[in-house]
Amino acid sequence: QVQLVESGGGLVQAGGSLRLSCAASGRTFSSYAMGWFRQAPGKEREFVAAISWSGGTTNYADSVKGRFTISRDNAENTVYLQMASLKPEDTGVYYCNAMRGGLPFGSWGQGTQVTVST
Repeated sequence: QVQLVESGGGLVQAGGSLRLSCAASGRTFSSYAMGWFRQAPGKEREFVAAISWSGGTTNYADSVKGRFTISRDNAENTVYLQMASLKPEDTGVYYCNAMRGGLPFGSWGQGTQVTVST
């Protein structure tokens, strides 16, 4: 089973950038597609981006296309989310998870808080 630890969140002004990291334990990390999700206050958790096990295929929510980039380093068991041109509506707790059939599975980590100020 893969265990996940997210980091890299913080407070940033609108238009700024952040890079999130998701460190995974477990020898099977490279076997899984991985995704980033976020949850804004009072809202359901939503999909942000996904990457195939090889890193060759990526997918993004319409709201972040052209601004966010997902990548992975299987040698380091880490998935990244580079976020640029941040908007206040990007505020939330960001989580990563393994994915199967286009859906997250397994236990969620503690997440990392991203706050974008105006």
